[in-house]
Amino acid sequence: MDIRYSCNQRDFKRYTTEETRKEFLIENLYVPNEVVAVYSHVDRMVTLGCMPTTETVSIDKGIDIWHNFGTQYFLERREIGIFNIGGAGSILADGVRYELGYKDCLYITQGTREVLFASDDAAAPAKFYMVSAPAHRAYETKLIKIADAAKKPLGAMETSNKRVINQFIHPDVLPTCQLSMGMTVLEPGSVWNTMPAHTHERRMEVYMYFEVPENNVVFHMMGEGSETRHIVMQNEQAVISPSWSIHAGAGTSSYTFIWAMGGENQAFDDMDVIPTTRLR
Repeated sequence: MDIRYSCNQRDFKRYTTEETRKEFLIENLYVPNEVVAVYSHVDRMVTLGCMPTTETVSIDKGIDIWHNFGTQYFLERREIGIFNIGGAGSILADGVRYELGYKDCLYITQGTREVLFASDDAAAPAKFYMVSAPAHRAYETKLIKIADAAKKPLGAMETSNKRVINQFIHPDVLPTCQLSMGMTVLEPGSVWNTMPAHTHERRMEVYMYFEVPENNVVFHMMGEGSETRHIVMQNEQAVISPSWSIHAGAGTSSYTFIWAMGGENQAFDDMDVIPTTRLR
């Protein structure tokens, strides 16, 4: 497991491009029959990827659970949200099987002992993208199909940000301890997300960009609004955003991204908006 320690905004101003990428960018999430995991000390969120091909893969494969979490199993004190961005697959959670198609989501509650991943076809494997947050109580494990997500159209073609926010793990859809996740889909011709930029002092966020066409990239904006930086991101890469950092982006084409939040609260209007003309 890759461990990322917290970075403050004062030190961040001196980071080189290489240091910025090493601290916040998550690459190579999908390795056949392995679990890739990055533990961030920012709100103790864990970002994971799993691409089962010829095997059924356990969520704790390659992870020293006691050393990293001080628990007997991964979700003993955690909850998790899982999206499938690959071929058809399934997740077995404490003996209950959930079938996930493309862009479907599964929320698994705290206290679930066994989580196993499998693909229907090794030649077109599932790609499970996951974010886990600490949790203090159990709710209900629930499968949310893409068709059942709460859809919020936003933006306009005139501002190059026409998009649909799909809310999956969200207070309007199901209760959780602190984890919130959703998927934003940009329409063809739109490239901007999350404008005007903002921060939320009480929550961190992780973005994972996908459906980025070949030979295209996304310029992910981060840092304080008064002194911004960027990370150039490719398809199926994720980025960690501390509470003091903006998190916005523009691509060389349209794309889709999954956002995940965890922290002090789940109030989506609890944000500090920065007028675009004040960004530096």
